[in-house]
This record gives sequence, structure tokens and C-alpha cells, in this order.
Amino acid sequence: MKIRIREIVFSGIFIALSVVLTRFASLRIPIGGIEGIRIGFGTLPIVLSGILFGPGVGGLVGALADVIGFALSPMGPYLPHFTLTAALHGVIPGLFVSTFRFLSREKRMVAGIVTAQIAVSGVLVPYFLHTIFGMPWKVLMVPRLFTVPIQIAVYTLLVLTLNRTATFAQLANTPHKTS
Repeated sequence: MKIRIREIVFSGIFIALSVVLTRFASLRIPIGGIEGIRIGFGTLPIVLSGILFGPGVGGLVGALADVIGFALSPMGPYLPHFTLTAALHGVIPGLFVSTFRFLSREKRMVAGIVTAQIAVSGVLVPYFLHTIFGMPWKVLMVPRLFTVPIQIAVYTLLVLTLNRTATFAQLANTPHKTS
């Protein structure tokens, strides 16, 4: 896998955006001294990196954003479980976009966003919080019934809107479509 300078530069930008949006521009709600709920859009740059540059780069951006973000603004102990979930937010959309070629690019992006948000934000993160810290399922799942669909809608809208721009198409090396 050959990584271009452009991918490295944009990966750095996406990492910085994710750290700022996650750690400093999100609503972080502690439950029992642990960050139980985070409402924000820090995952969007990770999703974009996976869609634009593939699952490997998306995973790396997610993992590095989580580790750097923790170093700058920790809340609770460092747990690699959540570095894995951050990486998966880039890997899953990247896999959908690069794999399911029988679907249109837009459908692959939407499927990747929906799958990642449900599997990671809706299932895996609450599972880790429950098993590691013993947090009650009701406390973990009720807010996610509202936040996950909102994040899916917002991420999908933003990604599909960006996908219609010439700059995004150029970054992704795809033909630009206007409609």
C-alpha cells in the first residue's frame, strides 16, 4: 500500500479535527467518574478519512486521534478498547466504500456510516462500558437510542453533500458529479 503525501497531510488534518471536535467541542457526560456519554461530531473526520483514503488510513486516523486526544484531555483511565472503537469508525466505512462495488458510491458510503454507527457507537461502546465499569445497560442504551440516529442522519447528510463537490471527488479520485 503506497501512501501519498496528500494522504499523510489530510490524515494529520483529520486527526487534529477529530481531537478538537471530540475532546473540546463535545458534550461529555460523566457517569460514575467515567465518560459515559459523549455527544458531538468528533467521529466525522475519522469516517471521512476511511471513505477518502481507505480502511487502513481510516483506522490509523481513528486510533491516533483517540490516543492524542486522551493525552491532551483524559477523562478516566486510558483503555485500548476505545482506541479500537475509534479505529473501527474509520475502518468500517472505508471497507464498505472499497469493497461493495456493485452498489453506487453513495450507497456504499451510507451503508458504511450506518453500519459503523450502529455496530460501534450503538453496540460496542456500551458493551465495553458495561463490562469494564459495570454501568447499567439502561443508562447506556437510552441516550444512544436518540444520539445514534441523529449522528447517522447528520454524518450521512454531510458526507453526501461533500461527495457532490469537486474537491471531495478529487481527494477520493472519483469523477465529480453535479446534480
